[in-house]
Amino acid sequence: MRVYVAGTRMNDGKTITALGLLSAIGDYYHNVGYIKPVGQKVQDIGGHKIDKDANLMNEIFQIGNELMDMSPVAIPPGFTEEYILHGDPEKLKRHLIQSYLRASHGKDFMIIEGTGHAGVGTVIDLSNAEVARLLNAPVVLVTLGGIGRPIDEVSINKALFDRQGVNLLGVVVNKVTEDKYDKINKLVREGFRKIGVEVLGVVPFCPQLSNPTIRQLMEDINGKLLCGEKGLEETVSKIMIGDMPAHSVLEFFHGDELLITPGNREDLILAAMSGCVIGISKAYCVKGIILTGGITPYKTIMRLIKRTNIPIIMVQETTYETARRLNNLIVKLRPEDTDKIKRATALIKKYVDVEGIISRVKDIYRKRA
Repeated sequence: MRVYVAGTRMNDGKTITALGLLSAIGDYYHNVGYIKPVGQKVQDIGGHKIDKDANLMNEIFQIGNELMDMSPVAIPPGFTEEYILHGDPEKLKRHLIQSYLRASHGKDFMIIEGTGHAGVGTVIDLSNAEVARLLNAPVVLVTLGGIGRPIDEVSINKALFDRQGVNLLGVVVNKVTEDKYDKINKLVREGFRKIGVEVLGVVPFCPQLSNPTIRQLMEDINGKLLCGEKGLEETVSKIMIGDMPAHSVLEFFHGDELLITPGNREDLILAAMSGCVIGISKAYCVKGIILTGGITPYKTIMRLIKRTNIPIIMVQETTYETARRLNNLIVKLRPEDTDKIKRATALIKKYVDVEGIISRVKDIYRKRA
């Protein structure tokens, strides 16, 4: 048996849902496998291009399959252009199916994670809808919290899956804000019922899962750590650009910010670290500082900074370019994010009808037999 986890758009929480289902279904079946048929976030592992999510799942659950089979089609830069000019659709599909057969060998249940919405991958003839059809897998669709937009987006995605003859098991509405949870939980269930879509879960927004650590930000922008290694696992909920007078910047510090400022703005740097150095309160102390322009503060300033655990990271780019890059980052789970992984798993087990998913999958395969 198998289920295909897709999303209505990027960053809906598809990977977290797949991770939670992998863990939760493992409570019912001894041998649960995983595959990311088409991956866009690629890393080099052992000389092979492997999707980051496939590596994440293997690291966490020790699935035991070859990573190449868990990530058969990884799309590095240039892949799409080469495929448009010289690609062989049938060869690529055969490769994907053969990898799936190897990855699923001996497994009681397979979690198949898609990439983006139903149409993503069309350019290489492997849209999510097409891959779900090829692998004969019913779909769980993940969408963002809200009322009108998720229903509209699910309707569009459902049309693409219907066109391929793929069963839509239902939808998981993710990242619903706490103050609107009861209202949205009630209305989306009624709204989806009217269009014939089952709601399999309504999951509340968890800031811990959405906020990156300082270490992740540093690695993603290739920053150089000057000091403060002990604070690298702190999470950040806000990013501030230091473009104001030092006396006014304190009004914007609440203890959870990352400050981006040129390395020669010692006034802002001292203001940002003042609460930590003085020890009066953490309220005016930032979680980290990124110094831009490749400029290192004076030695006296650096000596003061080192008295705190504030990570100080230096980059060569301008403040604007650094802020732009951070704003475009998508926060992804990493194998070492143990607290986040536990929290993600707990959320899915609590708010998603896992037994209902298994039951619906069984019904589909029983009818096919």
